[in-house]
Amino acid sequence: MGVLMSRKQQVEKVQKCSVVVSAFKDGLKDRPTPAAQTEEVIAENGDESADGSQQANKEHTEQKDKDSKAGSLPNQQASAPPREDYKANQEAWGRLRDGKGVEPEDLKKAHQLIPPAFVRPKREVNDDQPVDVPLGQREQPINDEMCEVCEVWTADDLFPCRTCTRVFHDGCLREMGYLSTEALQEMRETAHTTTGWSCYYCDNVNLLLTEEEMYSLVETFKQCKIIPESCLVSDELLQYRHFVTKQLFERDLTDEEEEEVLAQFAALDPEKKGQIEWSDFLYHESLSVLQKFRTENSLVRILTAKERDRARAIFQSIDQDKDGIITAGEARKAQTSWFHKINKESQSCNVSISHVGPISESSPASSSSERSRDKAMENDNRPVTWNNFLRESAIYILAARPNSSAMHIRLPL
Repeated sequence: MGVLMSRKQQVEKVQKCSVVVSAFKDGLKDRPTPAAQTEEVIAENGDESADGSQQANKEHTEQKDKDSKAGSLPNQQASAPPREDYKANQEAWGRLRDGKGVEPEDLKKAHQLIPPAFVRPKREVNDDQPVDVPLGQREQPINDEMCEVCEVWTADDLFPCRTCTRVFHDGCLREMGYLSTEALQEMRETAHTTTGWSCYYCDNVNLLLTEEEMYSLVETFKQCKIIPESCLVSDELLQYRHFVTKQLFERDLTDEEEEEVLAQFAALDPEKKGQIEWSDFLYHESLSVLQKFRTENSLVRILTAKERDRARAIFQSIDQDKDGIITAGEARKAQTSWFHKINKESQSCNVSISHVGPISESSPASSSSERSRDKAMENDNRPVTWNNFLRESAIYILAARPNSSAMHIRLPL
């Protein structure tokens, strides 16, 4: 009887192995690899079950080859890319959909903390309804007391986010793999200053997109043959804009629109490297999706208490007579001020909310045409209330979240 039971167990294990291989074919990637299953079956069941597992492994390999060929782009069918490149691109698209950044190669994965699982937001029923945000009542949110990662309190060793109330240890952020050595140094220098630092939740504005909005963006990237996690030069950005305009409006870009695209490129390349970083391009396009699919009321609902307090401070500093009204020119000037970076030497460590000011004329995002336009807008005396100011400024406030010096939302010419 014991021999019969042992034989039965072997058969059941081979059947389980076949079920897992079938799951792989259906796209369920959370299962162990067939190779790992083969080794497990060999160790537990002997040569007979291993033969069945090896056959299943062979079937999976053949199916994977077919899927890779089927997923190739039309212009790549003649010369398919190496399998390593295909796998890297697939992993990059997966990180993009899941809201994860590039994993630094120098991290030792065995000692790395487990990153949190990001859950994309969902639109609520009342998402587009007006939001009552009083002007005279400051919210002054209090930062958390314990590190978001390890949940340990160590006082001065915690670094706060300028956007939300989370605080972090620099060592925990390093172990998480979200910040490189250079980014960690910048965080240590700015987190306690007036400029502040955005945590990995708030820095990545792509995480504000819903599943549907993210699907729309990813499909556009794929159709335009944008390679994920790669830098873009000006010609690639122009080609991308031509494609999107053709898809949406069935026409080509005009000369003025091409000039605008090049100006956007300059705003996303403040250090004039001749290329824009993938994160800057991704965040800019994510904000464009928010502008396209969301109402101003919906964007106001995304703002945190710190961001609302900062908007109040700016509006009240402009509203000198305290009548609750400023001019449209003053409002537009304030909106461009969200992207201003203060000289680090002049920062005070006693201020927890980021200070903002107008973009200087020497800024890479400033041009002669923009300066002329800004002067013209200063003469716009149309009255703007606090509620209107907050709604119109919401997209600019969100665009100022990333730690990058690139200007993610640029006022149209």
